[in-house]
Amino acid sequence: MTARPRAGRLSIVFPRALAASFTIDDAPFVIGRRGDGQVRHPTVSRAHLAIAWNADAGAFQARDLDSHNGSALDGVPLGADPRALADGSVLRIGDVVAVWECPIAETEQDCLEASEAIPGRAASVQALRAAIRRAAGDRAPVFIVGETGAGKERVARELHRLSGRTGPLVSINCAALSPALVESALFGHTRGAFTGALDAQRGLFREAHGGSLLLDEIGELPTALQAKLLRAIQEREVHPVGGADTVPVDVRVIAATHRRPADAIAAGLLREDLYARLSLWELHVPALRARRVDLYDWLVHLHAAWQRSGAPPCALPPLSVDTVELLLLQRWPLNLRSLERLVRELTTRCADRQVDPCDLPDWLDTTAPTARGELTSSAPALAAASSPTIPPPSIFDPPIAAPRPPLPSRDEFIAAFEQLGGSVRALARHFGRERRQIYRWIEAHGVRARA
Repeated sequence: MTARPRAGRLSIVFPRALAASFTIDDAPFVIGRRGDGQVRHPTVSRAHLAIAWNADAGAFQARDLDSHNGSALDGVPLGADPRALADGSVLRIGDVVAVWECPIAETEQDCLEASEAIPGRAASVQALRAAIRRAAGDRAPVFIVGETGAGKERVARELHRLSGRTGPLVSINCAALSPALVESALFGHTRGAFTGALDAQRGLFREAHGGSLLLDEIGELPTALQAKLLRAIQEREVHPVGGADTVPVDVRVIAATHRRPADAIAAGLLREDLYARLSLWELHVPALRARRVDLYDWLVHLHAAWQRSGAPPCALPPLSVDTVELLLLQRWPLNLRSLERLVRELTTRCADRQVDPCDLPDWLDTTAPTARGELTSSAPALAAASSPTIPPPSIFDPPIAAPRPPLPSRDEFIAAFEQLGGSVRALARHFGRERRQIYRWIEAHGVRARA
């Protein structure tokens, strides 16, 4: 029998005015206008949805309580038969959208408050903030692992801010350094050290003296230089190219990579001894799909940051509930970078109206299978972020597609469409498909959905 986790948490994501979280542990839990977890919304029934632990299945399960407006789990209509909840599952309760997290990572109370650099209320993000706080005061190196666009540089900035170090934070993308000049860029050089060295240069280590040096994409450094980097970290001194003497430096090194450290080492891209030295503290930044609780808030956060940067004044357009549900179920391979692009496109194209699924840009792959049943959270790795553990494979592995019901013919779809009055929600329940698929069929068959 599977050991029961301590608790799970259901967080209301949309509408934002209803934002709330419910911790669910021993007893069955009812969501509704009059349930254990009260959600006061006109589309939510008095007793709408139940969540309970099933010891035989070894999972928390959800089932609809014959609600008036229905429920959905990860985009698939949910009926009276219970279905298992996975960490990161998206629940549709009428026109209210929530995210399930389980298990909840243990966090330090003083780290729960969101910061400008690391906002969010997802359990994995709270654990990340706690790990940052633990590592910040130590001058030992930090190794940050996370997918492209997940926010590794944000974590580095927060580490530096909390460290109390008086020097600057200097950042460099190792992939952008020329192999011929990388040593001089890091350690400096003397005048005449090589052709074109008309003046002496201090190098990034000396520029970061008293502060922190972020080496992004550390695995892109030539392996021969990695040995010199290891020595500089251990001895706390650098040897400028062409110089006769070493120069002492006081620098806290922060390394970052989008690769799994074990894979980078196996491929010969990262020296194992350098990794061991850099990973005295190791932090894993969760992918955006592993913190779905925060996705809608990130839209607002990124829009505000864009406006502060001098963009033409414009409001973030409202999103329909179908759009929010669809966005939550995306995999977001480029994470916050994709989300920032989406914010700009929607703000400029849909400034005067609500954003519906058909308004989403073509580059957003709304036809890709969602991560139904996939464990997306990195909270266990984050909770133990002070040790060199590797993040769960599910963060990096492709999604597992669930079996789909058979496709209806055009006549079958139109007959159901007329019988159900063109209701997208009712059609999704009838065919056991996601709402975005219903929208595509409506467009393909030339019919008009009910407003």
